[in-house]
Amino acid sequence: MKKVEQIKQPIALEMELFEKKFSLSMKSKVPLLNRITHYIVNRKGKQMRPMFVFLVAKMLGKEHLNDRTYRGAAVIELIHTATLVHDDVVDESYRRRGFFSLNALWKNKIAVLVGDFLLSKGLLLSIDNEDFDLLQIISVAVREMSEGELLQIEKARKLDITEDIYFEIIRQKTATLIAACCAMGACAVHAKEDIEPMRKFGELIGLAFQIKDDLFDYGSKKIGKPTGIDIKEQKMTLPLIYALNNATQKEKSWLINSVKNHNKDKKRVNEVITFVKERGGLDYAVSRMIELQQEALVYLDKYPDSVYKESLVEMVTYVIERNK
Repeated sequence: MKKVEQIKQPIALEMELFEKKFSLSMKSKVPLLNRITHYIVNRKGKQMRPMFVFLVAKMLGKEHLNDRTYRGAAVIELIHTATLVHDDVVDESYRRRGFFSLNALWKNKIAVLVGDFLLSKGLLLSIDNEDFDLLQIISVAVREMSEGELLQIEKARKLDITEDIYFEIIRQKTATLIAACCAMGACAVHAKEDIEPMRKFGELIGLAFQIKDDLFDYGSKKIGKPTGIDIKEQKMTLPLIYALNNATQKEKSWLINSVKNHNKDKKRVNEVITFVKERGGLDYAVSRMIELQQEALVYLDKYPDSVYKESLVEMVTYVIERNK
């Protein structure tokens, strides 16, 4: 967390003001809703998404941020939170960032309704202020996230994922939201010619971020999830895809059979993990992740040096070096 605090330093005041505005943007006339949103606000994560919005906006030379930037960050965070609440219901997950999830405390029906409420709050925040350009950026991201999840579910049934399909899934599922944050930072301060480069920059970081998450499944210190969980959930991750592509027909059949029919067997899951490691699956995933990191950094080259640019560079490094 110390690293994140350092990265946040140049925008500490903006983040403080953002938190106040974000809490206000969740207000409702329904006491139950206010209790639940209070619970959400007090269990915030690293807040990387609003950080991207502010760092990009400030790097583009806008010292004094307008209200649009705060609204852009709030819209992203509202909609991101809505998707997390819905994800926990879909995944039947009862923990989120070490705390009970909403569906664990208030049951599925309330959790789904709260997710809907947050989604509508995000949309209305943009519409009420006629930020239609900001609304378009986030709406595209929400559509892509849904498509990515459904594509993953469809492919998990057959386990026929190529590397190209894998990248398409993670581009939509994970990278599209970080891309939206960076595009939002540029769009909010009317830096039209920077929207597309910043979107691309965010997308590359998002892809690297997801590969890092994939690697956690194969064991690492201090991670938020037990090893082998992706295999248990039949998720085809990059290390596994690489191992499959470099296996004999016999090994391939054994791997697919293990993931499909023996994914609850701890011993078998550990055998799969060992096989993937021995076949260079982890090394390959790490090399792809570093490639993406380097590609992302190229997008920052044309901007003059500043503390904000420095923090964005640090953020890119943090994404691939974090240990949870």
